[in-house]
Amino acid sequence: MDDISLGTLIGILILLLVLGAWFSAAETSMMAINRYRLNTLVRKGSKSAKLTSRLLSKIDKLLGSILFGNTLLNVAAAAVTNVFILRVFGANELALLLGTLGITFILLVASEILPKIIAASHPERVALPSSYLLAPLVTLFHPVVLVATSLVKGILWLLRIKVQTDQSKQKMTLEELRGLVLDAEHFLPRKHQKMLLNLVDLERITVNDVMIPRNQIEAININADANELRQQIITCHHTLLPVYAGSPGNIIGILHLKRVPALLQDSTLDVAQLREILHEPYFIPSDTPLLKQLQQFQERHTRLGLVVDEYGELLGLVTLENILEEIVGEFTTQSPAQTGKFLHQDDGSFLLEGGNSLRELNRKLGLHFPLDGAKTLNGLILDHLEDIPEAGTSVKIAGYPIEIIQTQDRIVKVVRIFPARTEQSTQTTQAKH
Repeated sequence: MDDISLGTLIGILILLLVLGAWFSAAETSMMAINRYRLNTLVRKGSKSAKLTSRLLSKIDKLLGSILFGNTLLNVAAAAVTNVFILRVFGANELALLLGTLGITFILLVASEILPKIIAASHPERVALPSSYLLAPLVTLFHPVVLVATSLVKGILWLLRIKVQTDQSKQKMTLEELRGLVLDAEHFLPRKHQKMLLNLVDLERITVNDVMIPRNQIEAININADANELRQQIITCHHTLLPVYAGSPGNIIGILHLKRVPALLQDSTLDVAQLREILHEPYFIPSDTPLLKQLQQFQERHTRLGLVVDEYGELLGLVTLENILEEIVGEFTTQSPAQTGKFLHQDDGSFLLEGGNSLRELNRKLGLHFPLDGAKTLNGLILDHLEDIPEAGTSVKIAGYPIEIIQTQDRIVKVVRIFPARTEQSTQTTQAKH
């Protein structure tokens, strides 16, 4: 060392600091790089992405090599600093102490904090080119790293700690996937992000949440008069129509209206022929997840299913359109029976049918009713009051003032609701007029 000039020592020290900074940046960028973006680049044929992915598949070897190289450089930088101080100040204890503190601070700032912040901000720009240098270093340091990792694995085995070294085998939960979509709000159009979130949520929503309730199903009674049947079929606005015998819960088939015109050529309707063209009804358990039901609709090549409870009682009806609306939102085409559900009033309130589903109200009116209990507005009100209210009753649920306008047959038929949450003096309990 005595033959090396001070200028050369300073140059060596700067080189060691730069190399140490690169190791720190490479470590941080490798850990921070977006695995999904990396996989996309691999599929596109990027050589650097393939090399980076291969290095990350053996994370223990990669980290071992980076840490070994970084530690080696830091020790070398400290040794060069001590030689420099001895050459300039001699065996001065104060100078050695100040030099040690100084090089520690420089290493912390220049070789640790600064490069890691830069790498964390731009992981892809750092990790991909760094992989070309890291790959040969991993091979070069393999003997030393192998001894070190074997010792570490032995300690982990004694501590009964299992470590997943292959990052590609880690599974993502639905919540993590949802979080990933939420984090991508700056890269996805808002409409596309909402559709992806709705698609993720299909696994948590059941057909019971989106079905058309039994009392709102448009169906025909096969036992009715032929002229009455003919009129119902002509005025129906649906393509598929449930057919029951006697009781609305006794569904015997599904009528496809495209097959009916041949039976309506005369002024009369042949009921016997009508029975022959009925399709067998498709029954669905009420707790079936929407994602599974969407797949079953696809496999069975059908668009309509009848929802039943555990006792086989008819609860409602669900269609492919109901499920698609949960993904892409409301369709523009509606039958007359579906319009007028939300009558906007001059005072900002809405007149609503009690049979409206809470999910539909939340989606269409931007409300925030709880969805973990009752499925309809009528059910929510009855659960809250624990009684059948009279017309004129006011109640506040989830911060929304609700007035009961009409009740019939032990259900709430029509209500008035103010969509904006308010802290007005509307009572949260029953207030009869």
